[in-house]
Order: sequence, then C-alpha cells, then structure tokens
Amino acid sequence: MATNDVVAFEIGGERYAMDIQLSREIVEMMPITPIPRAPEYIAGIINLRGEITTILNITNLLGIRRDSEEKGKNIIVLVPEAANGSNLGIIVDDVQSVLQVDNSDVQQMDTGMANVNEFIKGIIKLKKDDVDKKQKDIGAEKDLMIWIDVQKIIEKLVNLDAIGNK
Repeated sequence: MATNDVVAFEIGGERYAMDIQLSREIVEMMPITPIPRAPEYIAGIINLRGEITTILNITNLLGIRRDSEEKGKNIIVLVPEAANGSNLGIIVDDVQSVLQVDNSDVQQMDTGMANVNEFIKGIIKLKKDDVDKKQKDIGAEKDLMIWIDVQKIIEKLVNLDAIGNK
C-alpha cells in the first residue's frame, strides 16, 4: 500500500500536516526582523547560520486564527528547492511528529467544497495511536488532520511576485 511521510504540526490549536520532503529542519523561534511594507503573510527575515531566510506567517493565507504570542513557537525551514532556490520558513505553534500515512487514510475535499481552500491537499484520517495524547487528556480527541499543500502556497506567492528568487 502506498504511503506518504508528513510532518504534523499545530496552528491555533488545530492539527495540520505537510509533506516531509519539503522540510529541511525545524528550529525554535528566534527574533524575526520585519520587512518594511511587506505583505501581511511575510513575518520578516532571520539569519539562520549565515543564510537570510524569509519567514512566512501562513495563518493569514489559510484564514487560521491564532494568538500573536511568538514565544514557544517553531519555524519549519523548507528545502530551497521548494521555493525556486529561496530560503523560506513557516511559523507554526508546535511541531508534533512525523507520520507515515496510508493513501487509504487520505480523503479529498468534496468537489462542492473545492473552493473553500485551494491549499488543502487532503484530509488525513488518523489512526487512534496517532492521536496526540495531550488532546486525549483534555477530552478533545481529534482524528482528522488537514494536509496543507505547501508547494501550492509557495507557487501562489511566487506568482504574486511576493518572494524573489535568488
């Protein structure tokens, strides 16, 4: 059976996933230098071991509510190939785990709902052992995770000339 490796993360108390092959590394939040007149979804830039990396706040693009507190957050740094050679990172509240998802556990959005969000790759139905223990402890067991198409988000931003190429 075909499987996909995804990295599971949390934004605004909800679980999301992205393709693991797009992820280079995960770093703890560090000071971000704002860019004057940048669109709302560009949080700014960081110096990551000598490389200037643009940090995206995808919550605005996805319409996700979240608190503005940056402490305790993480940055998923993407492989340069994901963004035509640009160094990019995405702010997330928490990185939870890497999961191997069977294709049979991924459901596509209904065609009538396709316009709801063009950046959703699918809905992952989690197995009971994949559900976060922390969520079980608070009585909010969730067995669905939104699989975000990060590649599509980046392509859209590049098409808007929001992120320059090297």
